[in-house]
Amino acid sequence: MGIKNSLKRKISEGSLSNFLNHLRWIYSYAKKYWKKIVIYTLLGLMGTFLSLFSGFATRDMVDIITGHQVGTLIATFAFMIGVTLGNTIINQVSNYISSKISITVESDLKAEIFYKIMITDWESLSEYHTGDILTRWNSDVAIISNGILNFVPNFVVFTSRFVVALIVMLQNDWTFAAITFLTMPLSIFLSKHMMKKMRENSLKTMEITSKISGFNQETFSNIQTIKSFSLVPQYIKRLHTLQKEYFLINMKYQRAAIWIAIFNILLSTLVSYLAYGWGIYRVWSNVITYGTMTLFISLSGTLSSAVNSMISLFPMLIKMSTSAQRLMDLVEMPLEDFSNDSDVKEFAKQNLDTGISICLDKVNYSYKNGNEVFKGASIEANPHEAIALVGPSGEGKTTMLRLILALINKKGGEAELYGENSFKTEDGKEEKSIPLNAAARQLFSYVPQGNTMLSGTIAENMRFVKPDATDEEIWNALDMACAKDFVEKMADGINSELKERGGGISEGQAQRLSIARALLRKSPLLLLDEATSALDVATERRVLKNIMKDEYPRTLIVTTHRPTVLSACNRVYAIQDKKCKVLNEEEINELVRAF
Repeated sequence: MGIKNSLKRKISEGSLSNFLNHLRWIYSYAKKYWKKIVIYTLLGLMGTFLSLFSGFATRDMVDIITGHQVGTLIATFAFMIGVTLGNTIINQVSNYISSKISITVESDLKAEIFYKIMITDWESLSEYHTGDILTRWNSDVAIISNGILNFVPNFVVFTSRFVVALIVMLQNDWTFAAITFLTMPLSIFLSKHMMKKMRENSLKTMEITSKISGFNQETFSNIQTIKSFSLVPQYIKRLHTLQKEYFLINMKYQRAAIWIAIFNILLSTLVSYLAYGWGIYRVWSNVITYGTMTLFISLSGTLSSAVNSMISLFPMLIKMSTSAQRLMDLVEMPLEDFSNDSDVKEFAKQNLDTGISICLDKVNYSYKNGNEVFKGASIEANPHEAIALVGPSGEGKTTMLRLILALINKKGGEAELYGENSFKTEDGKEEKSIPLNAAARQLFSYVPQGNTMLSGTIAENMRFVKPDATDEEIWNALDMACAKDFVEKMADGINSELKERGGGISEGQAQRLSIARALLRKSPLLLLDEATSALDVATERRVLKNIMKDEYPRTLIVTTHRPTVLSACNRVYAIQDKKCKVLNEEEINELVRAF
């Protein structure tokens, strides 16, 4: 009755249903590896039966030596050697196959989770710290991949050992089985208590591990700022605080685990000595032989260890469940909309030669915390035009570019790309426009704020967006971005090595390389988000002039704090009162004078 009420309570609280949901999610990934799991399980079963044969051989050997059985000592000894060698070979083959399957499963699972994370809605994903995402992708995937390989095969193997050993004992002398079962109810009770501790500890450990990972990632990414403000002692202190928290969480669990382990060892020792004592009594009573006693003691240990091994698998299941929940939190977030990818490609095919326009009409957007950024904002940009977005910091310039890139989704209004030529959609309709969504992102080049250079050569950085680019194309892009002169002066030209985050060059040089990389891609739509902020005014104007002189029908949108380049733009939008207002010439001149 108590078990029934406990089960009802867990179902009503949702813990059991959540646990089963986690297992179903794990199964959805595990089922594709069922053949590998079966092979690994069969090898484990072979080892189990060889261990049983070894027990029989040991019994016969003891009986031959003690004179209770007449047999061929050499044949029995040879059989024992054969069983031992067979067991050794199976163990080694099993370990090899286990490693091979484990690496394969973990790699496949990581690749699949990686893909799902990459196509997850950016705004939802940005709620998680990068360090936390990395911890989930690395540690939690490893826990699940190891569990997929180990739980089912080991459960089958341990259960088989238990059943086989029990059958043999019951057929020969049921009293030994009874002694073995004496401590099992108490072991199960202690394991139930331990599993609850394990789940709590697992969740807390993963949370603090994510915190430490996030702290490390942020620290190493901002080491220049930390050094500049002499913050090293504070960061070391913060690391020690996190490490202490991790230590205390784990030690609390370890103390409980130690006491339970000690108790289990004492119980196992008690069972062993009872079995020894009972075996000696049965031998002295001439009920069994010394060899049979040896076999029964061995089987008694097998029974006991099989039960303990099966119980020990459940903490693994708990950890898998916890990791599944953490991964499900990521991969079950809304995905980006790539549903019209084929339409976008056809639209581009028909309009790349003439150019593509952007139109946002009465767009609304609010952050998830309710902070409203745009209400009825409209903007338009056409081929061979340079459009500027100006406004105070934090008023929504970068947010507008993210809306255009569909990194965040509008809450109302229309957002489209359109061209001069119509195209046929996948469902047969003639259209001249496509919605701005994730699929349309393939038509953009984007230079965000900050240094976006990667470690490697300049050429490798350029080919990051266009793998088949020739050296001539790279030099042309560098020339247009006013980067050719300083690259030519470098020892190895475009084959010069850059350090992480563009180390070895100035911020202005890194910005020009980023612009060159975007131009190399030759996308019909180019977005520059404060991408010239580190350039002097003359270079900034020259870069924009070069882009505008280019015959390629490119649509350019720039955000800037410096109004000195506004005269080079066809149209200037000021973000005011959550709208985008077109400024007239007098208003633009006023901005320039006030700068």
